[in-house]
Order: sequence, then C-alpha cells, then structure tokens
Amino acid sequence: MTAAGIGPLAIIAAMPDELAAVVGAMEVDEVVTIGGRAFHRGRHGDEAAVAVVSRIGKVAAAATTAILIDRFAPSAVVMTGLAGAVDARLAIGDIVIADRLVQHDLDARPLFPRHEIPLLGIGELRADPALSARLAAAAAAFVPPAAVVALGVPATIRVWRGLVASGDQFFASPEAVAALRALLPDALAVEMESAAIAQVCFEHGVPFAVARVISDTADHAAALDFTRFLAVACGAYARAILALPD
Repeated sequence: MTAAGIGPLAIIAAMPDELAAVVGAMEVDEVVTIGGRAFHRGRHGDEAAVAVVSRIGKVAAAATTAILIDRFAPSAVVMTGLAGAVDARLAIGDIVIADRLVQHDLDARPLFPRHEIPLLGIGELRADPALSARLAAAAAAFVPPAAVVALGVPATIRVWRGLVASGDQFFASPEAVAALRALLPDALAVEMESAAIAQVCFEHGVPFAVARVISDTADHAAALDFTRFLAVACGAYARAILALPD
C-alpha cells in the first residue's frame, strides 16, 4: 500500500510494547531522537515509514504528532494500540477502526459547546475513509495465534467501525464507564491519545486513521486484563493490522 502523498507513512503507538512488533518488522535505516522520542525511520513493507512511541496522554500524543509532521512530512498518520470497550457489545480481542474521534474530557462551556474544539468549530474529527478501509481489511483477515486465543480471545475476531473517545483518564470502574456511555452513547471504545493526534493531523491537512484493539472491558478488572493483553497479544495484532493490504 502506498499512502496518499509522497512522504513516509507515520506509525504511532502510545507505549513501547505496542510499537515493538512494528519496529521489529521494519527495515530501520536510522533512529532520530527529538524531544526525547526515538523516531525509527526506514521501510515498512514496500513503502517508506517512520514509527514512534508517543507516550501516554493527549499532550504527549499531540506533541509527537507535531514533531512528526514538521520534521518528517508524512503522507499519512496511523495510530495503533489498545483501548477499553465502552459499548457493551465489544469483547476483548475485537478491533475498532475509528470513523470519527472525540475528546470526551474537553469542555469549554459556556464559551463553546461541550466537546467542541475551540476555534475549530467541530467536536468530532473524521478519519481518512480510504486509509481506514485498508486498516479494516487487514484487521478482518487477522487470525489470532494460539497464545492470544489462550487469553480467551475468540479464534475469529470482530471488526467494528465507529466513534472512539480520547481523554486523560484511565477507566477502571463500571461507574466511570457508565458515565461515559451516558455522555457519548455512540462511543465504541475509550483511550488516551487518538483524538489529539487527529486534531493535529486535521489542522495540518494530513490524512490519519486509527486502529485500536480491545484489551479490556474498561471496568473494575481493567488493570489485570490490560497488563496481560499488552504483554501477550499486542504485537501480533499490530503486525497484522499494519499490513495495510491493497
């Protein structure tokens, strides 16, 4: 797959464990350190790519994306990693491809409506349809290996398309999830970076897409589920999703 434009495909994950398998599959020509972040530059399959760990949270993710765009001029940006389920239909191992993203903790009322990004006039940011479709196609073809299935993940995973919510909060109680579900009833999943990345890309006119794997049900068992899933399953998902087939 060749992303739109002439620059490299940028791949971002929030944590080293989420990106390690991607970097391991790349032909890395150089590692450039900027702002304490290691940008792995080389090739991913048949195209130029640059991969980086953003660190956790919206500010860190936005800062990383701004550096990426300024220094590497990517043709498109893809965010991958884990997320907690908000929609009760989702299960551990499901993959969510974001059609649109929102900052669930953004509230500048009464100056602006809740969730609206000040001075942009929008509350939701829409992912690039073509790039998202490619991620969804790769996700649909994924067959979990035995080690992942042993965690309780079904042998046939499901792929969802819809709203992903981001904010500087790790959800670890049923009450918090219920409150978020009431606030954003269309949300499929919650995490801490993608909407910030989407805003920076939107402001710079760079196509972006987001693929998140459900690692926990964002309830009282989140810490245990998240840790196990991160260690065992994240790499296999990342390699499969970022195959980006034509």
